[in-house]
Amino acid sequence: MRRFVTGQAKNLIDHTRRHHHKTLRLLSLASSDSTLVSSPRLFSSSSLMSGSDSSSSSLPVTLDSLNPKVLKCEYAVRGEIVNIAQRLQEDLKTNKDAYPFNEIIYCNIGNPQSLGQQPITFFREVLALCSHTALLDESATHGLFSSDSIDRAWKILDLIPGKATGAYSHSQGIKGLRDAIAAGIEARDGFPADPNDIFMTDGASPGVHMMMQLLISSEKDGILCPIPQYPLYSASIALHGGSLVPYYLDEASGWGLEISELKKQLEDARSKGITVRALAVINPGNPTGQVLAEENQREIVDFCKKEGLVLLADEVYQENVYVPDKKFHSFKKVARSLGYGEKDICLVSFQSISKGYYGECGKRGGYMEVTGFTSDVREQIYKVASVNLCSNISGQILASLVMSPPKPGDDSYDSYIAEKEGILSSLAKRAKTLEEALNKLEGVTCNRAEGAMYLFPCIKLPQKAIAAAESAKTAPDAFYCKRLLNATGIVVVPGSGFRQVPGTWHFRCTILPQEDKIPAIVNRLTEFHKSFMDEFRN
Repeated sequence: MRRFVTGQAKNLIDHTRRHHHKTLRLLSLASSDSTLVSSPRLFSSSSLMSGSDSSSSSLPVTLDSLNPKVLKCEYAVRGEIVNIAQRLQEDLKTNKDAYPFNEIIYCNIGNPQSLGQQPITFFREVLALCSHTALLDESATHGLFSSDSIDRAWKILDLIPGKATGAYSHSQGIKGLRDAIAAGIEARDGFPADPNDIFMTDGASPGVHMMMQLLISSEKDGILCPIPQYPLYSASIALHGGSLVPYYLDEASGWGLEISELKKQLEDARSKGITVRALAVINPGNPTGQVLAEENQREIVDFCKKEGLVLLADEVYQENVYVPDKKFHSFKKVARSLGYGEKDICLVSFQSISKGYYGECGKRGGYMEVTGFTSDVREQIYKVASVNLCSNISGQILASLVMSPPKPGDDSYDSYIAEKEGILSSLAKRAKTLEEALNKLEGVTCNRAEGAMYLFPCIKLPQKAIAAAESAKTAPDAFYCKRLLNATGIVVVPGSGFRQVPGTWHFRCTILPQEDKIPAIVNRLTEFHKSFMDEFRN
């Protein structure tokens, strides 16, 4: 398997310098060990006020003068517990003997490469060549890169005006890359896809924000969201001033989505004067890991059609299905198989390069496929997209590669398949190992991880622990997660950050630490949990 390693790249660049007499840099994205991590954000009021006098009336900006929608917004995945973990990680550098652990293990967020997952070689080779085009003119390149990555890079560059990956593109994304994505969607679903329906975005999140911005005009506009939910949805709805209309997934039936629950919550919201604009569905589920059955998806599509709702389909984990009795089906495929066309249902599907087997979170690429909207509404969607000029070009290239990977007969195909299947099979093993370990803990039940990257176990906490949490003015599951962090260095997210059935407590744990880390995580978690339950036993 060919790897574009840093040492070889430097030699090649030196050679290029001698020929072109100019300074060249090898972009870090060409390295196969990139582990980009975004800067931490502070979300609590106390953190925002740190180092300043909040009572000072002379300052132009105070908490009282901030947009109240911002103050209402919360994002637990990078909230208080993660901030504590980052402080611990810094302290560990100088006070290693002060803690009962020697590293912080971040199981709080779906950030695969930060935990050791390697990028797909073909994707990175193409990206490197597109970013540093002088390499394409060197004969030595053919000994370092696969022939199909070189061919693909040339084809992509021919699609970009001036072959300049540092230039702005069309606001929806480069047309030729959207063509590739549409072809990939058509191959996946068996139904036509139009590149003009594709809006390329910096990950899926901006697409969700864009749709919330378009659909919400006041607190009287509601969005049906699953509970537990990914905090992006509650945060985005809060930022845009709308109302989250919760529908509860049924934990007892493997986090099932019941149409009767949707109807109940829709009727309740309407009785309060809320106009429900859309239904958000995450499949495979985050944080719950379930994969919807196709028949259930048909019911959901029919429900949206009947009730006049936009269907927001979060499908970023479509490659992450781990059980043989479940299969991913896109909502667009389901809608078209039911005979619903462009004029029958409004559907927005979100995809991202951050998940799947690729895990390119730091590259920020993704798209939304927008179907069923009238031309005048489409013009407004395009206008909002234009305000952001365009998504980044590296992310656009990767999104096109994800939807058009090497095919049988291509030079990279065998290595690509080996890398892809190796990652997915390992994720399935890790999911099963953690699921079994969690179900062995006292008072803990965990549904199987059918897909996505997370487990969401339910924990029955002793009354003494709940009372201790109340005294500490924190949610009981957050209390448990903080204690877990301080005792083991393991970072998980309390279920209260995702919302949950009142009176139940959970936490979300990723399955992303590498396989050789899983036994230590299981041991640490098991020992901590036993100690915690003994301490607070009723």
